[in-house]
Amino acid sequence: MTFAATVLTLYPEMFPGPLGVSLAGRALEEQRWTLDTLQIRDFAADKHRTVDDTPAGGGAGMVLRVDVLAACIDHARALHPRCPVLAMTPRGKPLNQARVRELSAGSGVTILCGRFEGFDERIVEGRGIEEVSIGDVVLSGGEPAALMLLDACIRLLPGVMGAPSSGAEESFEQGLLEYPHFTRPVEWEGRTIPEVLRSGDHAKITAWRKQQAEDDTRLRRPDFWERRSGARVQSASGARQKKGNQDT
Repeated sequence: MTFAATVLTLYPEMFPGPLGVSLAGRALEEQRWTLDTLQIRDFAADKHRTVDDTPAGGGAGMVLRVDVLAACIDHARALHPRCPVLAMTPRGKPLNQARVRELSAGSGVTILCGRFEGFDERIVEGRGIEEVSIGDVVLSGGEPAALMLLDACIRLLPGVMGAPSSGAEESFEQGLLEYPHFTRPVEWEGRTIPEVLRSGDHAKITAWRKQQAEDDTRLRRPDFWERRSGARVQSASGARQKKGNQDT
């Protein structure tokens, strides 16, 4: 099954962009995934191809019109009815690796890229759109976020990465950040590759990497570590208990 990506945008020339090179580019040439872009302006009803209007209630900027977006989304859904429609917006649910894996295992994805102040809120409920955020930042448009989302999905498609296990031992896959990596030269500016990695003892190496992943996650991403620690104190029946306040 070929992963079908459809991007709804005011700037179709931004695609495939970086997705046309490296792993994603080769996969595109091999038709492991396909890319279609829809120019939102093509679905405007007036001769000026107007896609935006002033915010209801006043305020700065412009807002993408719901009628124009609906026409564009309906056309995209007719092309790929099985693909979920995602809108890139800082108001959306944060994207995570688990959701990326779900998307990459499906038939594809349709992505709406906002511009200006965003889009008319009625389109979300009116067309059943999933709002997605790539982080607590604001971009000039949804296109860079769409490129990031697609890259995350494409690299997980069968045959894209060299080794099937390449995507398994990475940050976020096991609820941890990935352990640190080293390579030659053994010594650089007085800094040496940890001795355990040069020992040839695979059991010790595995244990060291696990410990490093746990230590780095605890220090750098305490939010991840808290969720992971909470899962560990979950009872066998599935009922979560509070640490230090368990029944005896």
